[in-house]
Amino acid sequence: MPTPSMEDHIEQIYLLIENKGYARVSDIAEALSVLPSSVTKMVQKLDKDGYLVYEKYRGLTLTSKGEKLGKRLVKRHELLEQFLKLIGVDEERIYEDVEGIEHHLSWNSIDRIADLVQLLEEDSLLVKRLEAMKEQ
Repeated sequence: MPTPSMEDHIEQIYLLIENKGYARVSDIAEALSVLPSSVTKMVQKLDKDGYLVYEKYRGLTLTSKGEKLGKRLVKRHELLEQFLKLIGVDEERIYEDVEGIEHHLSWNSIDRIADLVQLLEEDSLLVKRLEAMKEQ
């Protein structure tokens, strides 16, 4: 089971590869606001644990295990952002709140939130009620 720090690194690597086609240690460090040496240590651990393949000076690639987890982590993040928007959390708080809660919810809880988001999106009256409650 990956730690929250491992998840952050895998998620960021996945996003970089999706957006740029590659992920370099310096890009990961910048995105996570950590030192490149910290990223190198984590990348070596993720390589050892089978989430990616890292070759010094040649870059890294996600394994199928790492890609599957990366995709799932990105979806979790997006789902939580969507959920917080739907329930009326102020836009400027959403990213910070998601970062604070995403590693503390079980996958079962994430699945139930996904069900709730789907219900909210299908029921515009319910969304209007939530918006009205926010204005009170």
